[in-house]
Amino acid sequence: MGNKQTIFTDEQLDAYQDCTFFTRKEILRLHGRYHELAPHLVPMDYTNEPECKIPLALIVDMPELKENPFRNRIVESFSEDGAGNLSFNEFVDMFSVLSETAPRELKAIYAFKIYDFNVDNYLCKEDLEKTLNKLTKEELTSEEVELVCEKTIDEADLDGDNKLSYSDFENMITRAPDFLSTFHIRI
Repeated sequence: MGNKQTIFTDEQLDAYQDCTFFTRKEILRLHGRYHELAPHLVPMDYTNEPECKIPLALIVDMPELKENPFRNRIVESFSEDGAGNLSFNEFVDMFSVLSETAPRELKAIYAFKIYDFNVDNYLCKEDLEKTLNKLTKEELTSEEVELVCEKTIDEADLDGDNKLSYSDFENMITRAPDFLSTFHIRI
């Protein structure tokens, strides 16, 4: 007669394994990290699939995200409510996509979503400016930022609409194999 506490049913763990790039042990570790962020909100028993979400402010303070200039956009991109509040499922999805084992194609979809600041399914000049300023910690002059963004659109905009669709973006990053190599977080 052990005192082993059940966090998830076997079926729930199987489902998480099937839908992510994690082992059972990693899923349980993720639940531990999720619970640590808000022990007053997050139950230890998920067998009845409780409804709870952790607010953006607590998630972006995680050591894994704290130094990332895109931390808010990352969390918002995985948040069903768009405000950055994450359920456990969304939290697991975020870490799964950002795991080292996630395929490049999946990472590209989320990179595009993260850089799409105005959430219009295109990367316009303003999105690119915000992205570049975050990547360079605003160390470039406004003229340099403008030049880089214009050059990026000139080279990557295949249909001439002065903004990048997902296919334009995907085409652009295939020519930059290192682009997504650092697009991961370890748990």
